[in-house]
Amino acid sequence: MMEGRIQKALSGFYYVNTGEELLTCRARGKFRREGISPLVGDRVAVRELGNGEGFVEKILPRRNAFSRPAVANIDQLVIIASGAIPRTDPFLIDRVAAIAALKHCDVVIVLNKCDLDSAEDLYRIYRAAGFPTVRVSAETGDGLEELKPLIDGKLSAFTGNSGVGKSSILNALDPEFHLKVGEVSDALGRGRHTTRHVELYRLACGGEVVDSPGFSSFETEELNLELKQHLPETFREFAPYLDQCRFVGCSHTREKGCAVLEAVRLGEIQKSRHESYLRLYEELKPLRDWQERKK
Repeated sequence: MMEGRIQKALSGFYYVNTGEELLTCRARGKFRREGISPLVGDRVAVRELGNGEGFVEKILPRRNAFSRPAVANIDQLVIIASGAIPRTDPFLIDRVAAIAALKHCDVVIVLNKCDLDSAEDLYRIYRAAGFPTVRVSAETGDGLEELKPLIDGKLSAFTGNSGVGKSSILNALDPEFHLKVGEVSDALGRGRHTTRHVELYRLACGGEVVDSPGFSSFETEELNLELKQHLPETFREFAPYLDQCRFVGCSHTREKGCAVLEAVRLGEIQKSRHESYLRLYEELKPLRDWQERKK
């Protein structure tokens, strides 16, 4: 057997890059019986059958896995936002960043359309929170040279609210990216609404990117009981204060003697970040009862 990484998944076939060739593979039936699916990004052991074909025999340990799109071992989420139209609600950024933290996935904040609006508030908030944050313009090319080293050598997934320019940034980073994706869509004959096709692409700047419509937004299955249990830890700037609260089990919402609330009051934690924490806290609050009733 040899090892490789799943580069593309389509119609029950897995295209595994072994470093020497791209094998077209089926997955062993045992995965289906065990309720496991190989994912794009998985490191796998494959058995070669000849003629460029093989079988996926084993999935190697994952760093992380996402449900929609079905992808594994993402190094970082590149969250695209904008201070221009459409203006990005910080809560959307914070929600994705919390999920990323739970999945052991880094986050880079990219503020696009800086030629129209400098997004000063968003820049200040996320720099203060400790995220790598850059301002770019896919239209003029400003800031792209600052972005390139942040994605070089990483497997990234670009996400953001509709209209902020995810595709425009990718095409500005590597014009060939648009051609490759267009060729795949034409070959599939499904146009731009192909949702089941997930693929990894290498950009000219050295990084790799997941291309899938599914990363335009995260589905609610990522907001699960595990996130509820670890929500405070997913807000990175809360970390120095979590052990300083007066009461054990502090929810950091309204308690007296809460070190996080005091840090917000003093401006050490950005108010909008704590407001997003409160919204997520309320969104996740009923989740345990629902899951227990389902059992």
